[in-house]
This record gives sequence, C-alpha cells and structure tokens, in this order.
Amino acid sequence: MTQLTQSLREEHRELLPHLTQIQAIADTIGTVPIASIRQGIDDISAFLTHQLLPHAQAEERALYPVVGRLMDAPEATATMSRDHVEITRLTEQLGELRSRLGNETLEMSQEHALRRVLYGLSALVAVHFAKEEEIYLPLLDARLSPHETTSLFATMEMAAHEAKSALK
Repeated sequence: MTQLTQSLREEHRELLPHLTQIQAIADTIGTVPIASIRQGIDDISAFLTHQLLPHAQAEERALYPVVGRLMDAPEATATMSRDHVEITRLTEQLGELRSRLGNETLEMSQEHALRRVLYGLSALVAVHFAKEEEIYLPLLDARLSPHETTSLFATMEMAAHEAKSALK
C-alpha cells in the first residue's frame, strides 16, 4: 500500500546524498588543496541555502501546524522548529568561515571550525529527517485523508517556492 506521505519521503531521499557530501568534505579538510575545500563548501552552501532551508520554511508554514493540530498540541513541533533555527545558524556560520578562507593553507583553528560546523550540520539534518519520518509522517499517513494530504503538500510546495523566490 502506498503511503500518503510518499512524496515527502522521496524528497528526503533526494536530499540525503547532500548529507554524504557534507561529511565527505569535512573528512577531506586538511588532506586536499584548499581550492577543493572552497568548492565543496560553495556547493554545500548552495544546497543549504537553495534547497534545505526553503524545505525547512515550507515545513514551518505547512507541515508543522497540521502535525500540531493532529496531536492536539501546537507546541509538539517546537523541537523540530528549533532544529531549523540551528540549521540556519550553522549555515550562516559556514558562510562566515568560507569568507575567511585564504588561498594557501588552512590554519588548524579553521580546520577544526569547518569540521565542527560540517559534521554538526550533517548529524542534525540526518536526525531531523529521521524524526519526521519515524514520528510525523506515520501520524499523517494514519490521520489525514488523501485530499488533506494533497492540500498539505500543495501548501508546502507553494511555501518552498516562495522561500526560493525570496532568495533572488
């Protein structure tokens, strides 16, 4: 039987390879030329800014209010919203670290800071997705009608589109 939330599960699966990329860049810091690190961080920053953060904004506007209503506890998603705040903070911190990269070598403190931010982002996003897939999506599958699910995902898509448009 197809789950009503299959499209969101598929979206998560499409985003997961980027988490692997984040870990891979963190793993190579200090072992590859700084130009490779710079390019990797640029790619990761583009993903975070143009895909992941709009996805998070769509969840805030559309998904979490529905989950709160279904749980009869609007505050039930507060910890997930806090994850989004931290993902945004780490994304901004990665941008700041990137802006301070020189052309020759990384200082040890830069290596440590970059690894900390990259590994933190990877772990936080992975756990965030797991919580949604293990707790929220089964709830939606069990309690929403197909029409309500279609409406929810249309609202999420519109919110993500608006978030991406605001970046231009």
